[in-house]
Amino acid sequence: MRMILFVMALVLGALPLQAQTGTSIVNSKHNLSVSGPGTVKAANEEQVCIFCHTPHNAAPVRPLWNRSLPLASYKTYTSNSLKALPGQPTGSSKLCLSCHDGTIALGNVLSRGEQIQMANGITTLPPGKSNLGTDLSDDHPISFKYDNELVTRNPKLKSPTLLPSHVRLDGNKELQCVSCHDPHNNQYGNFLVMSNSNGGLCATCHSMGTTNLATHDATCSNCHKTHTAPSGPYLLGKATVSDTCLTCHSGAVGVGQGVNVGAVVNKAYSHDTKSAVNLSNHEPNNVDCKDCHEQHTMKTATASIAPAIQSTLGNVSGVSLAGGTVSPAQYEYEVCFKCHADKAADTTTILPRQITQRNLRLVFSSNAISFHPVGAKGKNTNVPSLRPGYTTDSIIYCSDCHGSETSKKAGGSGPNGPHGSTWAGMLIARYETADYTPYSTGAYALCFKCHDNSKLIDNPTSKAGEMHKKHVKEKQTPCAACHDSHGISSTQGTTAKNSHLINFNTNIVQPETATQKLEFNNTNNSCYLKCHNKNHAGLSYN
Repeated sequence: MRMILFVMALVLGALPLQAQTGTSIVNSKHNLSVSGPGTVKAANEEQVCIFCHTPHNAAPVRPLWNRSLPLASYKTYTSNSLKALPGQPTGSSKLCLSCHDGTIALGNVLSRGEQIQMANGITTLPPGKSNLGTDLSDDHPISFKYDNELVTRNPKLKSPTLLPSHVRLDGNKELQCVSCHDPHNNQYGNFLVMSNSNGGLCATCHSMGTTNLATHDATCSNCHKTHTAPSGPYLLGKATVSDTCLTCHSGAVGVGQGVNVGAVVNKAYSHDTKSAVNLSNHEPNNVDCKDCHEQHTMKTATASIAPAIQSTLGNVSGVSLAGGTVSPAQYEYEVCFKCHADKAADTTTILPRQITQRNLRLVFSSNAISFHPVGAKGKNTNVPSLRPGYTTDSIIYCSDCHGSETSKKAGGSGPNGPHGSTWAGMLIARYETADYTPYSTGAYALCFKCHDNSKLIDNPTSKAGEMHKKHVKEKQTPCAACHDSHGISSTQGTTAKNSHLINFNTNIVQPETATQKLEFNNTNNSCYLKCHNKNHAGLSYN
């Protein structure tokens, strides 16, 4: 008896302080004995350690394991942002899964000839967040080598030499369940090895950048779930990126303080943000919030001068005017080019043009024939119709034209940016393109944001004003009949025929009947075309 008491004294003396303060395994859900505090526990078994350990006849793995190892084949985590190479679970993670995959009875231990009976008829771990199943594709990856080579592939990971002592890799330098969880100590909840307040545990490995947005700088679990994440890839709290963001950005009272984007993303003309995450290839018309916003490095909105990228986009990547990938993007248009340039360019055509070019990188190039000044200053040095605040040296943002009609840029109170609009083309203001549109300043409100209608349309002292008045006001021909609002690339147009954004809308303008010419001549300001059933055979506008 004295020997038994002596051994017990040694064991109790060896227990960590947490055992004495109520945080040891004895007082946690990992105590599956009849004395355990959880709902999953034995009917009669009094031993605590037996469910995992035995001093004799253990499985041939450390530490004196008392359970069979699972034989299941697991579906492992993957995403297009993952640089690690996780395989099937190994090492201590397989020990954890011998309970947590739900395939082996909890009372099935090697040291007993018969299975330990659990209370309430339970055999395997009941369905719930603790039962991960064999599909681990919605769980943080495990059993991958965390070394400097991985950090080189993913600079958003910290060097393994910087990991704190309680975040341990195994003997093969692999990250396992026990890198984050201590099964014997529940001091921090969820058996974490340290507090995850404000993402402290996550930040031991992940270096995601900095932000001054309080809601974005809060705990990682506001947006992510390390286990059974609804999205799978990216381990998001909701099934899609946009749904996760809209948790705070939907205007719901008491849920974050995010800008209310939910009010505009479902408007008639918007980016499709509803597709599943981890698309293997970019789908036309599909985009999610993270394509334009790097949520971990976004900053409070500050005044910016075009084309400099806005602080609310963060360190998001882009495509330069030269066609190369840039990270982070320096200019707003570089972010737009990720979807609206080169192979990723949208194949949708809103208006049929004499010259079709969907690669906006080419039409906004400084080498283009004519263009609105998005990527460079415009080529026309004489634009008398510009409103005060604009000059021929001005550069504008894509979002000066594309965005919500309720945005701050449009005079409203909603968020800026191309989230959604009532107007076709996701335009910030009305821009009629149909032939025979009755003239009003409202019909072409988009154009008149920068161009003064009194100078462009109603100026009798200007030949350009006279011609615009005749065509747009009197003949009810829309601006879009002659002008392409983006520009004309150098590979498709010429200065003689395509200056002043001339690129005819072929729904309205056809070739002149006799010559079959369809052209504008900038040299003598004349046109060959047919419009409203009237031929213009070299008709001059001088």
